[in-house]
Amino acid sequence: MQPQTRRADQAIDVGLLLDLSPWSAYQKALTLLAALAVIFDGFDIQILGFAIPSIMREWHVTRAAFAPIAALGLVGMAAGSPFAGYCGDRFGRRVTLIGCVFVFGAATIATAFCHGLAELGILRAIAGAGAGGALPNASALTAEFAPLRRRAMAVTLTIVCVPLGGMIAGLAAARVLPAMGWHALYMIGGGAPLLFALLLFLALPESPRYLARHANRHGQLVRSLIRMGHPVAPGSTFEAGPEPRIGQAGAVRELFGIALRRDTLGLWLAFFASLNGVYLVFGWLPAMLSAQGLDLATASSGLAAYNFGGVLGVLICAFIVTAVGSRGPLLWAAFGGSASALALVFVPLTPTGGHALLIAGIGLHGLFVNAVQTTMYALASHVYPTRVRATGIACAGAAGRCGGILSSLAGAAIIQAGSGAYLALLALSMGVTFAGLAIVRNHYPGRRAP
Repeated sequence: MQPQTRRADQAIDVGLLLDLSPWSAYQKALTLLAALAVIFDGFDIQILGFAIPSIMREWHVTRAAFAPIAALGLVGMAAGSPFAGYCGDRFGRRVTLIGCVFVFGAATIATAFCHGLAELGILRAIAGAGAGGALPNASALTAEFAPLRRRAMAVTLTIVCVPLGGMIAGLAAARVLPAMGWHALYMIGGGAPLLFALLLFLALPESPRYLARHANRHGQLVRSLIRMGHPVAPGSTFEAGPEPRIGQAGAVRELFGIALRRDTLGLWLAFFASLNGVYLVFGWLPAMLSAQGLDLATASSGLAAYNFGGVLGVLICAFIVTAVGSRGPLLWAAFGGSASALALVFVPLTPTGGHALLIAGIGLHGLFVNAVQTTMYALASHVYPTRVRATGIACAGAAGRCGGILSSLAGAAIIQAGSGAYLALLALSMGVTFAGLAIVRNHYPGRRAP
């Protein structure tokens, strides 16, 4: 049966129309485009870690010299994320996402030609700003292309592309670095996003929910809805949906209005704590294991297990949250992340063999932590209404980057205090994440919710 064309004199509630309709193949393809942008984002975020040994040898600098460089990348992400979120709400998610992909791609290519730590730090901050801004706008687009019952899964599967991008970066680095060096790795890591930005410009439309709020762009909205399988007559009028109008679009102060204050505080606390733990692992887990006398292969396997467990955890959590909602699964996963870190205290870190239990435990911890951290983007996309969605996601992400900056700067001192202190901090991070998620009132409802 062909869908019925809606009359031009009918006001169409775009949000309700999309939420109650099937998730069309075209909408899924648009979600895939957003996900690919996040893969490039994850690739460029983690590329420095793989290039550091080669740069150290070429520039004759110590590993400690790269700690502020890593922190500068997170500072750029923390600054770029809310700014790009504001731009997404003010000027559109599409143009902002394309701009962010272009920025981090161009900065990554430029890094291939730098000759000192100062240049590297500046370019790392610029690339971080672009990468930090791409994530919230990709999340907002994904959320607004998907119907409500598929939104948590769509956003979660998009955000899981961050560790996937990191895994691809590792595979690329293993082949490119020995053969062509770190300059070539950065050229590849920057050139691919620039080409993809062109593809986004040609193929990615603006969010229908965003277009519904701008009468001068309703022609674009009509064309998008037709491609999604919703024929509407030219000249139709549109409603933005039942989301509350609580202030002026894009203003950060709206996040602290009566309707959103509690959820914002809970999300910021949860993002800060969870990303503190995530970047403590990304930046310092191999160093911590090496400091305990483990060989480099085992230390690298630990990080690989963490990422693999994280991807698995995100996929599992996406299905569970879609079915039963976000509150219970996220609280249980945060508890599991804390408990699994504490359990690792009792696993012996011996230099000689027998590390299967250790690697499995790290993978289990990664499963819980990444399930929580990634699914929180879907939660944020549900908490915030369309008019401030990109800003809300971006500011929560910026709070998380601040936690990452803290762990980046303090990681060396924590490792010096021993593996027990390191694992205790991982457990504490997930305990605080649990508290933040418990504060959030407006959790995502599942299909089985009444």
